[in-house]
Amino acid sequence: MTTAFGRLARWFHRQMPTHQQIEANRFTAPLARRGELFRFTRRSVPRGVAAGLFIGIFALVPGVQIVGSALLCVPFRGNIPLAVAMTFISNPLTTLLVILPLAVSIGNLFGFHADIATVTTLIDSGAGLAQWSVWIVSDTAPAIVLGLFVQAVVATVFGYFLAAGLWRLRIAGKARRRRDRPFDVDGGQAATLATGGVSNSNPGDSPGGDDPVDPDQGGCAAPGAPWHRPGHGRVA
Repeated sequence: MTTAFGRLARWFHRQMPTHQQIEANRFTAPLARRGELFRFTRRSVPRGVAAGLFIGIFALVPGVQIVGSALLCVPFRGNIPLAVAMTFISNPLTTLLVILPLAVSIGNLFGFHADIATVTTLIDSGAGLAQWSVWIVSDTAPAIVLGLFVQAVVATVFGYFLAAGLWRLRIAGKARRRRDRPFDVDGGQAATLATGGVSNSNPGDSPGGDDPVDPDQGGCAAPGAPWHRPGHGRVA
C-alpha cells in the first residue's frame, strides 16, 4: 500500500509544472511572480487540489485546464503546481470510460434524454460545425454540461477534505517521529562545547547565554533587556 501510494505521489510530482514553465506561458506568466501561489502549506494544498479537480473535470480541454486551474488558484490562494497536476485526472481513458458516461447518466436524472453514443459518433465521423451545432441544442449537450458540473463539485469537496486530512496526518507523523527520537545527552553536550557554550536549541543566544536577540536580525528580546548588536558594544 505504501509503495503504491509512493508511486502515485511521484507520478503527480512529475506532472507538476516548474516555476519556469509557468513563467514561460504568456497566460500564467504574471502569476509566477506571486510566491504564495507556489508554497505548500496546510491551506494552499487542499485549495490547489480542489481547483485542479474542478477544472479538470468540468473543462475537458487540455489547454484550458492548465490555464484555468492556475487562474482559479489566484482568488483562493491555492497551490498552482498541484492544481495543474490534478487536472490530469481527466485523460482520454478516464474521460471516455468514466467522466462522460457518468455525466450523461447524471444529466438524464434531471429529465434530459441524452445518449453518449451520439457524442462518440460525431467524434469518430469527424463531424463539422453544422453537425455539432445541432448536437449543442439537443438534450445531449445540456445533460453532459450539467453532469460534468455535478461531478466537478462533488470531486472538489471530496478532494479538498481528503487533501486536508492527508496533510494533517503528514504533520502528525513528523511530530511523532520528532517526539520519539532519542535524545543524545553526550552528543548535545559535545555540540554545546564545540560552539563555545552556545546551545543548539537556542541559536540566537550569545556565548554568555543571557544576551537578547537583536530585532534587526529577525528576533526579539525580553522586555527591559539591553540590546546587543553585532560589532557594537552593549547599549545601556
